[in-house]
Amino acid sequence: MQQLGFEGMPQRLYVCTPTRLGTWLDCPRRYRMTYLDRPPPGKGPPWAHNSVGASVHNALAGWWRLALEERTVPAAATLLERGWIDEGFADAAQSARYRSWARGLVETYVAGLDPACEPLGVERTVATRTDLIAVSGRIDRLDERPGCDGRSELVVVDYKTGRHVLTVDDARTSLALALYALAAERVMHRPGRRVELHHLPSGRVLVWEHTEESLARHLRRAEAIAAECAQADERFRGPASSASGRLPGDRVADEVFPPRVGSWCGWCDFRGHCPEGSAASAPRRPWEGLADEAPDRLETR
Repeated sequence: MQQLGFEGMPQRLYVCTPTRLGTWLDCPRRYRMTYLDRPPPGKGPPWAHNSVGASVHNALAGWWRLALEERTVPAAATLLERGWIDEGFADAAQSARYRSWARGLVETYVAGLDPACEPLGVERTVATRTDLIAVSGRIDRLDERPGCDGRSELVVVDYKTGRHVLTVDDARTSLALALYALAAERVMHRPGRRVELHHLPSGRVLVWEHTEESLARHLRRAEAIAAECAQADERFRGPASSASGRLPGDRVADEVFPPRVGSWCGWCDFRGHCPEGSAASAPRRPWEGLADEAPDRLETR
């Protein structure tokens, strides 16, 4: 049943992605600059660790789109080489070094796959809604595998290329993976409780089997976060907004979208537009996220 809002009017669903919700949790000011400010503030230079992650993801997606007989290890390496994103690196030598490293990741990973085990979806967008939110997202890979009871079940697979060592808790607590599983289950009309993080650098697969109750908890959490976002969005776009779409006065804007500062501010795309963030941390060079000692939050896709 659709909820009724002010004066009996239907309540508008909050349209979001897990990334949008996560951005709000990370920093409301970055959320505002990313999703509400128009025109959006200019971002800093591209990050090399993002280039590595996107290149690997694109190569793996492209590999599954090949004809069955073409899904070979050399083909995966070729896709990585041809699609390499050469942005954010210190120089050509560093880019070449990481291209070689990423090619090794893709080759090793693909060597352990059965090319005939066709996924249900690659880079597939799924969506679902409740009385409060309409959430969508793109799954790296959606598998269909035999379940414990002999029936097929859906498995959400998420590739990770960051140096941070993952644990099962990363799979268990991931709001995005839970929402993907829930959306896939509703779209495909079949059970889908299993989520997996495939960490290519370590070769580990971190698995979590959700229950109906655990998925419901994640969904309630998403609705609670979305309610905060919707309230802030409404204040931003409300009658008090100026003609430019910005709230009148920095004090009001900061009250609704306060910065959440810390050492991570050095990695923020909008650091140059945030005095508090600039004061909280020194700027990072675009390739620093490639180092082994890079902070956990800099993990590539």
